[in-house]
Amino acid sequence: MTPVELRIRGISGMPRVRAGDDLGALLADAIGRSGEVLREGDVMVVAQKVVSKAEGRIVRLTDLVPSPRAVELAAKTEKDPRAVEAILGEAVEVLRAVPGVLIVETRHGIILANAGADMSNIEHDEEDDHLLLLPEDPDASADRLRSALDAGGGGARIGVIVADSVGRAWREGTVGLAIGVSGPPARLDRRGERDFYGRELHVTEVAIADSIASAASIVMGEGAEGRPAALVRGLSFDDRSGAERAGRARDLVRPRERDLFR
Repeated sequence: MTPVELRIRGISGMPRVRAGDDLGALLADAIGRSGEVLREGDVMVVAQKVVSKAEGRIVRLTDLVPSPRAVELAAKTEKDPRAVEAILGEAVEVLRAVPGVLIVETRHGIILANAGADMSNIEHDEEDDHLLLLPEDPDASADRLRSALDAGGGGARIGVIVADSVGRAWREGTVGLAIGVSGPPARLDRRGERDFYGRELHVTEVAIADSIASAASIVMGEGAEGRPAALVRGLSFDDRSGAERAGRARDLVRPRERDLFR
């Protein structure tokens, strides 16, 4: 289960993704041009931005009319009221609103700044700014990409993780986070196993999908690298239960009653 070595390769050469594009086909072409052939157990990590673009999750700020709540929060956070309106449309709860920061819980259960809405690495025109939202259902997005890549991968059973960059409590900077999972486990329950000294593990659960997303983000980059996907090779989950291998990103969301940061 625990590999001695992993290979992570960024996948370049994809064209700019636009709404309605067949992202699975574009990824398959880019993988082929890189000289790679998908193998059993490979995990493809795909940037949320290209998934959202293909799914048409871009909004024009000029199309949005701020509500009184959006105007109120915009004043507190010093943000564009129209952008705040878009963020509220993706949120189920506002947790923090201070100058420069708007932390919310999204409908997916993820707690992050601005509901994941972002203006970086998307096209703009002279008249208006655009805002890119998270996929409607990132786990379903990962399922679709996995099906497309499985079909083009010679029958190899692979996994797909949709990754986004997020900040963390207590820590500066961002890391990759799995917001959509299809194929690999999202979480490994190691309770009942033994540590190096033979003691039973009572609380150890590994957020393996987040670890994979974070590692892949190193080669994918955050700026103009042009590598919206990464191939991760060397993982094996054959010793895990079928239930674990059917993991979803929602498995990583901590229940509200156990969330000590609320």
